[in-house]
Amino acid sequence: MARHDARNWHDCSKMIGLLCLVASILLQHGASGQRVKVEPEVSSYPGQTVNLRCAFTDATGIQLTMVTWIYEPKEGDRINIAVLHPSFQPNYPDSPLKGRVSFTASPPDLTTPSIQIRDVRMTDEGKYICEYATYPSGNEQGITYLVMLAKPQNSASIVTVEVGTKPVVVAKCESVDGRPAAQISWVTTANGNATTASKTGADNTVTVTSEYRMVPTAADNGKDISCVVTHRTQVKPESFPLKLAVQYAPQVTIVGYDNNWYLGRTNVILTCQATGNPVPLSVQWKTMSGEMPDTVLITGKELKVLKVDDSVNTTFVCEVKNRIGIGRDQVTVLVRGTRLPEKGATTGSIIGAIIGVIILLAVIGTAIAMYRKHRNNKLNGEGPPKYKPPPPKKTNSSANRQQNPSHPTETNNGPQQNNYHITQSAEPVTDLDAYHDDEDYDEEDREHYYSAAPSGWDDPRNNEVPPPYMSADNDPQGYHQGPNVNRGDSFVSPAMFV
Repeated sequence: MARHDARNWHDCSKMIGLLCLVASILLQHGASGQRVKVEPEVSSYPGQTVNLRCAFTDATGIQLTMVTWIYEPKEGDRINIAVLHPSFQPNYPDSPLKGRVSFTASPPDLTTPSIQIRDVRMTDEGKYICEYATYPSGNEQGITYLVMLAKPQNSASIVTVEVGTKPVVVAKCESVDGRPAAQISWVTTANGNATTASKTGADNTVTVTSEYRMVPTAADNGKDISCVVTHRTQVKPESFPLKLAVQYAPQVTIVGYDNNWYLGRTNVILTCQATGNPVPLSVQWKTMSGEMPDTVLITGKELKVLKVDDSVNTTFVCEVKNRIGIGRDQVTVLVRGTRLPEKGATTGSIIGAIIGVIILLAVIGTAIAMYRKHRNNKLNGEGPPKYKPPPPKKTNSSANRQQNPSHPTETNNGPQQNNYHITQSAEPVTDLDAYHDDEDYDEEDREHYYSAAPSGWDDPRNNEVPPPYMSADNDPQGYHQGPNVNRGDSFVSPAMFV
């Protein structure tokens, strides 16, 4: 177990040492590389003058011996284009840039050996290296990429095609002489695919060509398609809106026959409608029998029947031509003896309309009735009482009546007439409206009325003494009105027999 742990510790120590070595190398390389300051990328257009800057930031303890600018094209070997030594004059070796490259400072300085290139060309694009020879650290360098830009000439066009079954090119888009290469895309609802190709020119520019291919149909004619070109030199993508051009033979339709051509009908018209690309040139009407009825008048795409008779009982054919081909359509006319009834509104529509009218009238009637009721209530003063009536006052006569017994009594002077009194423990409640509601009650109702009366109010037909306000012969019209009672004493109305 101890041997296994020792082996693991040994392996871990070796790994840590290796990592430390790599880190030290990277730090040394980074520290030395950071002292040569250059621009990572510089862009320019053909014909311009471009400056490539270089400087050694910290030369403490280091002796700068020499500076060399090196050009490394995309494809090719490295070439020295400018050399600076403190003991000698600047030197410009033979290169494609000789005569156009020079140090910017005069006299040049080893700490800032920047250069400029006049009349830059597309072929000058590539990698430019500012390399220092130093003592005692050796060579140190910085790299600048020169990117040459060329604004392309963009264009797009439509290719006119005919309806077919194989994919063909229907649109083209080009970005000519651009640097770097442009990006081309298509925007359309048509069902197709794009193919793109690039070609490098003599001066290192690039021409990009894109073609849109599809199987053309008549439905694709006139559809929108746009070519969109994106390039570094453009502020925004450039778009070219186009419309597909697909040629096809005429497509023909005859309209106007309603299946109700009857004998004697006049001025019925058939119209020959046609679409095609290119536009149809001619329209011709025929009949399957070969003879055109005498009552027919043809004007261009319209066939007018002045009067329907048996000769119109045939098949009419319309033929339309263009450069691509011929299109036709036909309609067979059936002449009827009598006219077909015209179709009216559907039953459902009629019922719905009636129901709607009824609902509307009901709403209007309800509104009118409510308005009239509200107005009548205001005119008649009806409604809940606006004040509370005072309670009734009890009089001494009422108190005296309560002290008398409810049965007849006999005094010393002899029998007296029976007096009938009503004993009340609460204030009376009257409902006069109830008597007015049922004026025509029968005899049976009369019996119920008397049977429901309190003691002393039984039916007078039982040979009992009637109340003092009734005559002995039960004549309801001969009764004598009782004594008047002030309204302040009681609010009970006198009894009434109907």
